[in-house]
Amino acid sequence: MVDGTGTTTDPWGLTTAPGSSAYTMHADPEADPPALICQVGSTTLRYHLRAVEDLHHWLVEQGDWVDLGAADEKKDAAPGTVEAFGRSPENPVGGWYGLRKGYRGRFGMYLPPLLEAQGLAEITHQPRNNRMRAI
Repeated sequence: MVDGTGTTTDPWGLTTAPGSSAYTMHADPEADPPALICQVGSTTLRYHLRAVEDLHHWLVEQGDWVDLGAADEKKDAAPGTVEAFGRSPENPVGGWYGLRKGYRGRFGMYLPPLLEAQGLAEITHQPRNNRMRAI
């Protein structure tokens, strides 16, 4: 279960896979393009709203555990990770799911807990090197 309903006034309350950082997310279907707004302290990240469905579909195709591989935009993503999917030219949006230049990374950190909270995936919750798989 997740706190909140995912609206601007009642965002989802989430924590990263290791449980070390809390953040909120909400959907903005009226944005162009429709977006997920992720608030981490004073930092706002924006991702394509379709990322939830696309990531779940990709995880189903993988058929097993996948490393999260969270990385900042300026760092390379490890191949085969959730982070690499979130910026791959072969994904359904043809590149970055992150919409705010300079803050497009960390897809593998902030999207997986939302999928888990929505019952679409499960995540390991270790201090480091977490993985996820579709349910």
